[in-house]
Amino acid sequence: MQIVFTVLMLLLAVAMSGVVSRLSPVRLPLPLFQIAIGALLAAPAFGLKVRFDPELFLLLFIPPLLFVDGWRIPKRQLYQLRGPILALALGLVIFTVVGVGYFIHWLIPAISLPVAFALGAVLSPTDAVAVSAIVGKNRLPTKLQHVLEGESLMNDASGLVAFKFAIAAILTGSFSLWQASLSFLVIALGGLAVGGALAWLLSLGRRMVARWTDDEPAIQVVLLMLTPFAAYLVAEHFGVSGILSAVAAGIAMTYTESGQGSSAMRLQSNSVWSMLEFVFNGMTFILLGLQLPSVIGLAHADAREAGNVPVWHLFAYVVAITVALIALRFLWVWVTYHLKSFRMLLQGSPVRRVNTWVILTTSLSGVRGSITMAGVLTVPLEISTGVPFPGRDLLIFLATGVILCSLLLGSSLLPLVLPRVPTPVETLKEKEEREARLRLAQAAQTGLEQAQVRMDRELTDDDAKAMLADIAAMLAQIYRNRIDAESDTAEIALRANQHRNFERDLRMAAIYAQRTELYRLRDARLIDDDVFAVLLRDVDMAENWLSGTLVSKH
Repeated sequence: MQIVFTVLMLLLAVAMSGVVSRLSPVRLPLPLFQIAIGALLAAPAFGLKVRFDPELFLLLFIPPLLFVDGWRIPKRQLYQLRGPILALALGLVIFTVVGVGYFIHWLIPAISLPVAFALGAVLSPTDAVAVSAIVGKNRLPTKLQHVLEGESLMNDASGLVAFKFAIAAILTGSFSLWQASLSFLVIALGGLAVGGALAWLLSLGRRMVARWTDDEPAIQVVLLMLTPFAAYLVAEHFGVSGILSAVAAGIAMTYTESGQGSSAMRLQSNSVWSMLEFVFNGMTFILLGLQLPSVIGLAHADAREAGNVPVWHLFAYVVAITVALIALRFLWVWVTYHLKSFRMLLQGSPVRRVNTWVILTTSLSGVRGSITMAGVLTVPLEISTGVPFPGRDLLIFLATGVILCSLLLGSSLLPLVLPRVPTPVETLKEKEEREARLRLAQAAQTGLEQAQVRMDRELTDDDAKAMLADIAAMLAQIYRNRIDAESDTAEIALRANQHRNFERDLRMAAIYAQRTELYRLRDARLIDDDVFAVLLRDVDMAENWLSGTLVSKH
């Protein structure tokens, strides 16, 4: 009963965090409100206590979130930007582990160098979801957004693998760079292979189930939800990266599901995944908030572990480590940008001037999140029987503090830096979307004309032919307006968009009237609840289609 109550409280907290963030006069990123709500629930007045199991957290929350990120990330851009993504996800992780490891050991001599490397490794993964929550959707330049998303997908695995090697070195007292590098390749490539293969096999299985169940959407969605967990568990069973396996499954799903499944299944799965994404992301930060009182309560013990320093020194250490992470990230990005420019100069290619504001934005976007929290809590309690792990509580305190500090710095500085980042008048995404809408409307118009000719040939009744001609003319006018809306001529596009907006407003008014009448019929008991549910679904789907196709342009 206690577990059910706790889960319900967490779900309510996630929902309320969205309400509070919307009503708050101070514009802060949603994760900060969720952390604050979690800390409030852990206060003595509420006393909500959750026993945090890092392995269970990694299994329940991380695979579905990474799966959805891999599913939705633009694959072409992921391939085109593979150079900067790998430079950040692999090169920067190693640079961070070494650089911040030595810095932490110098700053806090009580933390040995191997333990400092372990803390540097667990601090290396970034959280693109938290960055999106800070700056809002579509606020970052498109290319930079794709780079950050790709980095976040990949460095979760590289950071945690480096962390596991660092912990293993502490426990065993030995470390082999060659063996670690080889193991990393096996773990990473194995995870990618398992995820891709499972995505293909499970997609094949879902198609068979769809044939047996008349393509029932609910069954398909449930099976789809199990995919990231299967990818993670199977990969971990074979000793490879479960995180990369979940990412690979999400990326592969785009291709294995191509042209498969009904529209009802796609609508339901998108709704379910959007809800799960919101809930799971919210729960990770609320769980972080729930840990805060206990972590802060350990501050005095941590001060002793750090060499009997004053407690306020611990908070200064957190700020210093956060600033060091940003500085190392800035240095890495600056160097890689200039190396790329130098290589292009040697090749005789035109060289674009390096924009410092883009580098600064990339540096401040390295916000830490749930992976760091889950990773640091997996630090073992003991090195061996009766020998405690050195500075475990201090590591947890510093990692938690860096997560909060990076969120605060990002939310306060990114909005100031972003306006200085140059953005094109029309992004590549907007251009491709406009061209694709034009081609779709042209294809629809061609298909409409061909269907009219075919149907007219089959009809013998003159009245039916006249009716067909009227309907075809009405539909053809709609598609002509859509083609005009994408016109390069401003006057034509403006008039077509005005027509489209009028059409949208009138159709939406009709839909609202239908829904109002439907509720009136239900309340007056003139129709049964079953009839009401069917008709309400039709009206809602019509509104959803209208919202997606007749979008107002400004």
